[in-house]
Amino acid sequence: MKRRTARQKALQSLFQVDVSESDPKEAIESVLEEDSSDPFLEQLVHGVVEHKEEIDTLLREHLEKWNLERLANVDRSILRIAVFEMKYVDEIPVKVSMDEAIELAKEFGDDSSSRFINAILSKIKDTIVK
Repeated sequence: MKRRTARQKALQSLFQVDVSESDPKEAIESVLEEDSSDPFLEQLVHGVVEHKEEIDTLLREHLEKWNLERLANVDRSILRIAVFEMKYVDEIPVKVSMDEAIELAKEFGDDSSSRFINAILSKIKDTIVK
């Protein structure tokens, strides 16, 4: 599975976890359909769930005039994936994580999602030390 596809599946899984409080493993299984799982997909979903408190704290610190809970569920999930990658996945350059998040936002978010996500991640990137 390509990393872009894994990110798309991770987004769908985390959306389910966020909205319906699904078990992460079940959420992954439901989005895979006939596909077999992928280590990167598993790393993203379980990593975001495991580090959710730290990720959300970082997001809250950089959301100006926004409340994390008020964000669109898709945008919140995209931001969580990107911050997890930026902070905890050393082999992926921060710029790649940001670019991939922006592409996810263009595909799954609304018209302003990609600009919003770019702005938040640009602020966060300066505070993350790998």
